Amino acid sequence: MTILCVRFQLPPTHEAALPGLLGLLEDFTPVVQALPPDAALADLRGAERYFGRDAVELASVIRVRALAHHGVDCAIGAGPGPMLARVALGEARPGVTCAVPEDAATEFLADKPVAALPGVGAATARTLCEYGLDTLGLVATAPLSTLQRLIGAKAGRELREKASGIDRGRVVPDGVSRSLATERPFTRDELDPDRHRRALLSAAEELGARLRALDKVCRTLTLTVRYADRSSTTRSRTLKEPTAHSAALTRAAYGMYEALGLQRARVRALALRAEGLDPAEQASYQLTFDPLDEKARRIEEVADRARAKFGPHAVMPGSLAA
Repeated sequence: MTILCVRFQLPPTHEAALPGLLGLLEDFTPVVQALPPDAALADLRGAERYFGRDAVELASVIRVRALAHHGVDCAIGAGPGPMLARVALGEARPGVTCAVPEDAATEFLADKPVAALPGVGAATARTLCEYGLDTLGLVATAPLSTLQRLIGAKAGRELREKASGIDRGRVVPDGVSRSLATERPFTRDELDPDRHRRALLSAAEELGARLRALDKVCRTLTLTVRYADRSSTTRSRTLKEPTAHSAALTRAAYGMYEALGLQRARVRALALRAEGLDPAEQASYQLTFDPLDEKARRIEEVADRARAKFGPHAVMPGSLAA
């Protein structure tokens, strides 16, 4: 086991601490890949040889240092590859490392739902479940031709390999993406989809206003749903064009939320992150002659001027909905 997937137990208002925590991991290995808003992958192959300890032992040291230097606990999954480490993280809890040995990968994955694999979305999982392939064990033993007919040639081949414990991924070193984030926690665990959507609308409007105030646009929007059992789901969507338009951000947020297909989920908080920020002046736009879109943009300009003069609460959340 040479790969760790670490999720730091960051409070919603402390996501800016992630770069410092990545620095803690880089004390052990330069091969660290950020997984905003609160996680990272670390390849410890060189560290195992250098320190004379295996990945699970090093995970314990990392946890102690995170607590001592940052006051942050973490959950850690360990595996021979990044995919297996990320699945193992789903079984981990703060203070306990879930490790998947290479020779036990198939057995570990067998009873997991297909959606447990990183990159398997709700639509793919639903298609497979309709044909009785609702666990990774069943997917691993299904004929390759069946999987390719259901989800495509390349996707079917890759899914079968992953379900069989074959992990060809690697950790790609990078930094924390330039991004802006906001979160909408609920006062109690919230079941009502309408309240979820209102929270997303408010968050998207805030992100749009902040982007425009900085003369920035974003290329990617990420939605994180935090549940009552402290688990979470994260989805990202690349936008059709770089934007700071609140209506476009809201549509993307709604689309990701609807695609999750949440059924009576007890949601504790919803977070949106705008990533891939670029100067607005360098962005290219598709011309539109939609009068409603032009009207919405003019209203945004007026609202932005009001915020600049009277403060961020000068405009009520939801009042700019197109």
